[in-house]
Amino acid sequence: MIDDEFRLKQSIVVRVDLGMSKGKLASQVGHAAVSAAEKARKNNWKWWNLWIEEGQMKVVLKVNSRTELEMLCKKAKNLDLPCAQIVDRGLTEIPPGTITCIGIGPAPIDKVDRVTGDLSLL
Repeated sequence: MIDDEFRLKQSIVVRVDLGMSKGKLASQVGHAAVSAAEKARKNNWKWWNLWIEEGQMKVVLKVNSRTELEMLCKKAKNLDLPCAQIVDRGLTEIPPGTITCIGIGPAPIDKVDRVTGDLSLL
């Protein structure tokens, strides 16, 4: 069994109060996954590399407001976790400047779960 210090995951947290279509939601999740992974690659290459080798475990979770997303991102940053906040350009379904989701990690599972462990799956 692999020690939890060397098991990594990424959490993508989406606002469900926006009522995004499935396609819009999928694209926003993609933006969050790539953006957070890039932050990890630049700032903690060891975590990023292990995550890539392990198969890039990720979960998609939900919250009901911008305030919740901002709180989670702040908590992640306080724990030195990569966190990417996705702000929509407003070209399709939602107004420009809307924060749609965040990506946290990749990082050790126990650290990510300190931020997102109580959230429900999308």
